[in-house]
Amino acid sequence: MQAMQMFSRAQDATANNLANINTPGFKGDKLFHQLLTEQVEGETVTSTVARQQVSLEQGQLEATGNDFDFAIDGPGFFMVDDGGEARLTRNGRFQLDPDGYLRTENGANVMGSGGHVHIPEFFHALNGSNGEARLEVAKDGTIRLNDEVYDQIRVVDVKDPASLERRGNSMFSAANIDLLPRDSNSSVIQGHFEKGNVQPLMEMTDLMRNMQMFEAQQRAMRTTDEMLSQATNQLGRF
Repeated sequence: MQAMQMFSRAQDATANNLANINTPGFKGDKLFHQLLTEQVEGETVTSTVARQQVSLEQGQLEATGNDFDFAIDGPGFFMVDDGGEARLTRNGRFQLDPDGYLRTENGANVMGSGGHVHIPEFFHALNGSNGEARLEVAKDGTIRLNDEVYDQIRVVDVKDPASLERRGNSMFSAANIDLLPRDSNSSVIQGHFEKGNVQPLMEMTDLMRNMQMFEAQQRAMRTTDEMLSQATNQLGRF
């Protein structure tokens, strides 16, 4: 029964990975088995526990030419404010709202060095005399508008991937999220976005293997039940 529960959980994770193949910045879940040893009434008991962890393998970067699309080349995460809750994401398909705030596709505010990234001057420049608004973001996240520095997109480093907790398809929370250090090993790439890191062929293989293993455990349970039933009938004769 424990094995069937683990394969069922693995099947759910694999199905969710496949459902998010086209989600920008999506990070798939991987299950692994951990052996736990404990003392029970003086005896050493070993059990297998299924653990689920986010795979941080980088997805492919795709060029879009959109000035508000950003990808991270490296292990870092964008920091965003989602309704007052700090979140992490690799989905850098951002947009500038009418008030000049840089937001995610779901409306969360992108965080900079001093709070929400706010560039209302972008629209002022568009509506100015020359109508030029040249937005450039450097690899360290520094935002320049017509060569003037305005802010720096906050990219943070997550030391322990096991601490990540999924919040939707492309957002995560983590312990002490506000204290995460800036990631100096990652580069922000403007005009690109990161595809999900799901490998469809591998996920389909996992899907079939999990189903086969689940059915094998079902047959084993059925055989055990039949053997116990026969043993009970035999014992009942004496």
